[in-house]
Amino acid sequence: MVFGWGKKKEDKKEEKHVEQEAPQNKEIQYSDIPKVIADLKQLRESQTTSEIKHLRNSTAPLIEELMKIGDVLEKDNLKVDDIDKHLAIIVVRGKKQVISVIKKDVLPLPEVKTIEDASKLNSLLNQILKKVGDVLGRQTRVIHIFAKKYAEQLKNNLEVMNSNHAEIQKLLKNYQDGKELSEQILQSVSEIDKMKKLKQEKLNKVSETENILSETSNSVSSLEKSFKEIKSSEHYKKYLELESSLNNFTKEKSQIKSSIDAQFTKISRPLSRYEYGSSLDKEQKNLLTQLVNDPFTILLAENKDSIITILENVRKGINSGSISVKDQDKSMQQITEVEESLDSLILRVSSYSEKFNSLQNELDSYDLTDFNTKKNDLEKNSSLHEELQLKLESFQGEINEYEVKIPSVISEVQIMMQNYSNTKYVVLDS
Repeated sequence: MVFGWGKKKEDKKEEKHVEQEAPQNKEIQYSDIPKVIADLKQLRESQTTSEIKHLRNSTAPLIEELMKIGDVLEKDNLKVDDIDKHLAIIVVRGKKQVISVIKKDVLPLPEVKTIEDASKLNSLLNQILKKVGDVLGRQTRVIHIFAKKYAEQLKNNLEVMNSNHAEIQKLLKNYQDGKELSEQILQSVSEIDKMKKLKQEKLNKVSETENILSETSNSVSSLEKSFKEIKSSEHYKKYLELESSLNNFTKEKSQIKSSIDAQFTKISRPLSRYEYGSSLDKEQKNLLTQLVNDPFTILLAENKDSIITILENVRKGINSGSISVKDQDKSMQQITEVEESLDSLILRVSSYSEKFNSLQNELDSYDLTDFNTKKNDLEKNSSLHEELQLKLESFQGEINEYEVKIPSVISEVQIMMQNYSNTKYVVLDS
């Protein structure tokens, strides 16, 4: 229960429009912001401390009066002898509670020299007002009925104390809000410094990249010119013609191979049976495997006798029945056809190989070291040129972001500084 202060209805006053003083304009360099904030912070701390010190000095006598009231009240028997015995017990108990709280919790106020002192003062006043307010609230009937001469004095005393305490709290809150705002300003300044540093780093990288890009562009132009000269030379043209001839001739291989495969496919079944069912040395085994899988590769003059031996062994196997076929006569005829065409097939393979090797040797005789070197260098430099252009675009994009964001944050700092000091600062970012 509240003892009494603060209950009185406030008189409604006609609101007066107070025109706020227009903030002053002041130009400062961006680099001066931390010093300006430090000076303003010191000024605010000094002003807040001074005002709270004044409130403390006007509150200290009220604390002393409270202590005196406690002493006087302790000696006053409140004429309890003249009232009902049971009521007297309640009055005495209530009186003792009030005196106990005043003696125990009403303490002298500390001196205020710093914000920390002001904060301690605020805590102590809060504790005193709460303790005294609680006990007077509980014993309000006792005080108002049996200690009337103290009630008004206590009420007036505590009203002023409470008002002073509220003002101290308000001053401390304003100081704390300002402190937090100043920290936000300095944090934004730190963010701007970081962005400026990163922007400068990107500008340095742009400069370095542009120099490398210029060198690479010159290299690419020079290599393209040299590469073009080589490609237009007679030497290179002859090489291309020979390469084209070799590529076209290589196509003949598929025709020859197709013709050979057609012959050996006829006897592929008995050949396969012979491969799995006979004991051959390693050389013959490999030869037989190639006859089954890719006869083109082993149709050479030096292999002719071995091939005929294998074919004759297959023929014997068919005759003896160790190699089973559907139609013996047909299989025998097909083996004969292969044997009879063997010379022509070997000749075709041999002719092809000789001509192919001749063309290949002639092609290999051309020295393309310079051509290949310049081609590789051109590809590398062209690739590097593209990478550098992408990097340059990326760096420039980041720089553009900083150029937009830095003025935006500076503008926010200007607004915060105006709120902090009622001075309209124009920050010059030189």
